[in-house]
Amino acid sequence: MSQTLQVAGTKFLKVLAKHADVIMLAYLSGRISDLDFDAKVLDKLIEAGILWRPEPGEDLRLRSSIRGLLENNLRDERNRQLDANIGSKLAAIKTVTSHYKEALHHQNLAESEVYLEDLTEQVYGLVDSLKQNVRNLWRRIHNEFGYVASINAKIRENELAQSQLTDMRKQLEMFQFDELANIAGSSRELRRLLVVQLQRNHSEISQELAIVQSKLIDLLGKFREYLHRSQLLKGFVLHHQQNPDYKIKDYSQLHNVAKLFKQSRSVIAPAHVDVNNIDHEHVYGQIVSKLRQVNHNKADSDKRKSQQFNIDDIESIEIENDAIKSAVESYFCEVVNSNERLSALEYHHLQTLEFDKEVWVYGVLNGYQGLSADEQEFFEIDTEGYPHPIFNGNYIIEDVELGRK
Repeated sequence: MSQTLQVAGTKFLKVLAKHADVIMLAYLSGRISDLDFDAKVLDKLIEAGILWRPEPGEDLRLRSSIRGLLENNLRDERNRQLDANIGSKLAAIKTVTSHYKEALHHQNLAESEVYLEDLTEQVYGLVDSLKQNVRNLWRRIHNEFGYVASINAKIRENELAQSQLTDMRKQLEMFQFDELANIAGSSRELRRLLVVQLQRNHSEISQELAIVQSKLIDLLGKFREYLHRSQLLKGFVLHHQQNPDYKIKDYSQLHNVAKLFKQSRSVIAPAHVDVNNIDHEHVYGQIVSKLRQVNHNKADSDKRKSQQFNIDDIESIEIENDAIKSAVESYFCEVVNSNERLSALEYHHLQTLEFDKEVWVYGVLNGYQGLSADEQEFFEIDTEGYPHPIFNGNYIIEDVELGRK
């Protein structure tokens, strides 16, 4: 049986390749006249199921399956139809699943493998059909419905796409994964196909459709904005054609300005002294004289007294040892004495230190950097952490491990 299918399929593909010019002409023009090509060639294409005649006397047209194949591979923008017949495909999947389970029950392994292959093909075909529908919607959105010229046509195409999207979401509601899980039962292959594969793709496609719907709504709003602006412009052009002597008035010269141009309140500048006006000279002089008056408070000068200090007192000053610094030194000594590698957080846990872990790790790094070059040669230091998930080049240190060379 498979050999017969292989021969028939090879023959069909050869017909497609041999008469590609006829098929593409039918795809681009929509129809083919009987006078354009040899009658034997057209009869051969009709017999192969590639062309068909809707009514006697009508021109020949492409089969919808062949047109869909070309639209899918050529990514033709005119492809505006979505395959939303999910119900029949789900019913076929359930039927083939029952055949597969029955073949397994009767221990007919060869027949069960055939049904499993058929089921896999139908599941993958359903998933590919759903994804293809989403890709068609995105392609139309990115092109902003460029296959139609007018704004009104774009709005109608957008509304058509939204209705198709709504139908597709209703079709997705037909997936009852509880029922599919019961049908799959304990079979690992069936659960992989009917539950895992379908549920994962169902979730991804549902999220994608929500984004597509928001984009369609935004695009529809933009189209309507363009339409209103074009209508306003067309109205002005028509008014100018009907009244060629019309001129726009200079509203700044009118006594009664239209409310359209009164969008802001009048602004009154604050009063100020005019330095170029002789009458304001006296007032200006008073302002300047007040700026020149500077009052010194003698009480403030008494507060500033000289500070004396004795150089000999410097020897008596003792720097108070920081607790974390002493702990870091003890940690270094512990590494030297034990001659084993020890991380800072392990030492923090063993000694039950009260410092914050992040402060402690920072203190160990600071203490190591404070050593001289000769002292640093005694130790090997490694950092443990992870790169920052967002900012490249940043490395977050969680712990420090110290050991002797």
